[in-house]
Amino acid sequence: MSRFAEGVVKFQREVFPEKQALFERLSTGQSPEALFITCSDSRIETAMLTQTDPGELFICRNAGNIVPPHTNQTGGMTASIEFAIGALKIPNIVICGHTQCGAMKGAMNRAALTSLPHVREWLGYAQGAVDITEALGGHLDPENKMKMLLEQNVILQLQHLKTHPTVAVALAQKALELHGWVYDIKTGGVSAYDEAAQSWVPVEERYAAEVASQMLTAHAC
Repeated sequence: MSRFAEGVVKFQREVFPEKQALFERLSTGQSPEALFITCSDSRIETAMLTQTDPGELFICRNAGNIVPPHTNQTGGMTASIEFAIGALKIPNIVICGHTQCGAMKGAMNRAALTSLPHVREWLGYAQGAVDITEALGGHLDPENKMKMLLEQNVILQLQHLKTHPTVAVALAQKALELHGWVYDIKTGGVSAYDEAAQSWVPVEERYAAEVASQMLTAHAC
C-alpha cells in the first residue's frame, strides 16, 4: 500500500495542480459522454485505453462485463444503468470485453466453479454466449473459440441492455447509441461490433468518419 499512498501524494502535488481548472469544473457536476461497461480485470485501464479525462466516462466494472437482463430486483448494475441513462442522459453505452478474460474462461466450464458459487451464478448471464459459441464454433481451435465467446458475450450483453426500461426509452427516442468492443491486451487492438453488418471490424474502421471529423475539429482549433 505504500506505493499507492506515494501515488496519491504525487497526484496531489504534481498532477492535480496541472488540471486544477478541470477538477474545479467537475466539482459542480458531471456530463459524461459514455457509460463504459467493462471487466473488473486489473489489466483494463479505461482512461489509458480511451485517452479520456475525468468526467468523460461513467464507468461500471464487473467480472465478465456482464449486464443482467432487467428484473424488478434491484442490483448494482441495474441501478447504475438507470442513473446513467435516466438521470445523466448519457448518449452512448460501450460494453468492452477483453482477451485473456478469466470470467469467460470460467463461463466455459461453470460446473467447475464449486468453490465460487456466486461467480458461478453470475456467469450464468453469459450462458447464451457460451451456447452460441459451442453451436457455431465447436470446430475452432481454443484460441479462436475463446475469441468467438468474447465477441458473442458482448453481443449478448448488448441485448440484455435493451431490456432495461431507461435504455429502451432512450433508444426509441434516438437519444442513445450502443457500442460493443473487444480489447486485445497483448496488441492494444480494439475491435468494434458493426450491428448492421453483423461483423467485427477494427475500431478505426468502425468509427472512421467520426475520427476524421474529430481530427479536423482539433486541427481547426
